[in-house]
Amino acid sequence: MMAPTPIDETTEWLEADGLGGFASGTTSGIRTRRYHALLLAATTPPTGRMVLVNGLDAWIERDGEASEYLTRQRYAPDVVAPGRGAALERFGLAPWPTWRWRLADGTRIEQELFVPRGLPLVAMRWRVVEGRREGALAVRPFLSGRDAHATHHENGAFRFDAEREGAHFTWRPYPGVPGISALTEGSYHPDAQWYRGFLYAEERARGLDDIEDLAAPGVFRWALDSGDAVLILSVAGTLPIEAAVAPTYARLRRAEATRRERAESPLELAADAYLVRRGAGHTIVAGYPWFTDWGRDTFIALRGLCLATGRVAEGRSILLEWASHVSEGMLPNRFADQGDAPEYNTVDASLWYVVAVHDYLRAVEAHGRRVPARDRRALAGAVYAILAGHVRGTRYGIRCTEDGLLASGEPGVQLTWMDAKVGDWVVTPRTGKAVEIQALWLNALRAAEEFTPAYRSLWERGSRAFAERFWNADAAGLYDVVDVDHVPGRVDPAVRPNQILAVGGLPWPLLEGERARRVVDLVEARLWTPLGLRTLAPGSDGYRPRYEGAVLSRDGAYHQGTVWPWLLGPFVEAWVRVRGGGTRVRREASRRFLAPLLEHLRTAGLGHISEIADAEAPHEPRGCPFQAWSVAEALRLAHGVLAEREVSPQPAAASA
Repeated sequence: MMAPTPIDETTEWLEADGLGGFASGTTSGIRTRRYHALLLAATTPPTGRMVLVNGLDAWIERDGEASEYLTRQRYAPDVVAPGRGAALERFGLAPWPTWRWRLADGTRIEQELFVPRGLPLVAMRWRVVEGRREGALAVRPFLSGRDAHATHHENGAFRFDAEREGAHFTWRPYPGVPGISALTEGSYHPDAQWYRGFLYAEERARGLDDIEDLAAPGVFRWALDSGDAVLILSVAGTLPIEAAVAPTYARLRRAEATRRERAESPLELAADAYLVRRGAGHTIVAGYPWFTDWGRDTFIALRGLCLATGRVAEGRSILLEWASHVSEGMLPNRFADQGDAPEYNTVDASLWYVVAVHDYLRAVEAHGRRVPARDRRALAGAVYAILAGHVRGTRYGIRCTEDGLLASGEPGVQLTWMDAKVGDWVVTPRTGKAVEIQALWLNALRAAEEFTPAYRSLWERGSRAFAERFWNADAAGLYDVVDVDHVPGRVDPAVRPNQILAVGGLPWPLLEGERARRVVDLVEARLWTPLGLRTLAPGSDGYRPRYEGAVLSRDGAYHQGTVWPWLLGPFVEAWVRVRGGGTRVRREASRRFLAPLLEHLRTAGLGHISEIADAEAPHEPRGCPFQAWSVAEALRLAHGVLAEREVSPQPAAASA
């Protein structure tokens, strides 16, 4: 029997709208992050996120007075109020977040909440499922209208007045902030107040602003004996003014239930949260609650979220949407909010794009289709521009050297996926020729043969140089960086997980035979945990067993031991490859490596996989509780690498 979902302040739920906005919170109902909100909307999808409705208080009234609260809030300095209320008996996630409370007289009340895909709104319903129906349900929304990364404080500019038209009540808190609409059959009673000093425990633990004041413009009430209480909160203008409450709720609920029923597994349902709209196409949100779409994360995650699950059309849309953003051979690592210039500051995002294009073309073939000529030209143009820019040389010292390998890095910049930086301190600069960058570069050169043979000789030269220069006989593995700081012959022997990409995770492995097996064995022995791979072997200089504390402490640990679940994908693929890839091997890998990871779906970010975890047991989940590439690599394993199928021939190794 499956264990019940924990009801506490560390287990979180997420309802994403497919536009970059979302609703989220804890199973206990107490908000612990500035990002926990009922209505958090992306004003320029998927960016420009604003918190419009932070939360609410809900209580039962008997004889005209509050008798029992269904909700609780945490206030500074550390007080939960009210101290006592209705007993929260159960939380369920399927098909969407649902809470059940028991009142003192045994009456049970249930609340459900869902966010329909493609609309910036949250729909909620309360109903008596057992017991007395005397009295009323009262709900007081808490509003702000602030940037998602900020906190809100009492001020004289907030506009409390509500406009009413039909069943719509609309607040317009500040100029330039989207209006907030409430659609309901409940009565509304203006009662403008400031609720001061909400405390967000997770922000406090991270050394960030943790206190907030929220505006409470009034209270909605529904008689318990009149049926279900429905409240739909949305960005003003989302629903037509003539919309009727009950039919609108029923229609949204029915459509959303049908959509979710189509998902074949919890992981596939989780994938929907990250696939969002950008312009006329699509992109991938890197993680919730604070990331938007990042180039590196998008192209790593695309293979699992889209291609492994048969969502090839979404993969096409994403690749074409990003194809037009190549600049000097680079794709941006992130788009800034509100129309600011994209940030071109990564050496690997563009190379992951080329790999994703290759895997997309293979996926189209596997479905018995052809890529339209116009699409093929657009993808080829982006690939040509990326490779030509890297051969010619581009920003931050990124350039192909005489040995056919790719150098990158300048003082003060962090270009690889190990990109933590605090002030002027680059925690893991990895300047020179990083091992996974060579794996990506050589795979990109090989993938370009889909369009041109021009890079074949460069691939051959680089493959020979890799085999000659990266083997670390002392560790029976690969150096993490050679030509460190662009000094010829200087090497970094740190045991890190980046070397696994030379054996697994990419279309063409750079190692085969005994060396490939030794790399996998080294990584398994020093870096593997049930939640992924450590970023640095225990006992190494700078190793950090815990990711905790304020920004300096956390960023200093980010890639210095901290576990990353997404790395399990390349590792398991490598583990299977060096053992021949047979059915027995895949089943063993599924049992040993994938099953423990899937247990994580019932903790932290429910139904999802966290961004990171502590390096040491019990491997406490950390970082974003909902992370795209963590979910994506689990999907790529489940639907691809470890799928029950006949073994297809593995690509030949890229080494000479």
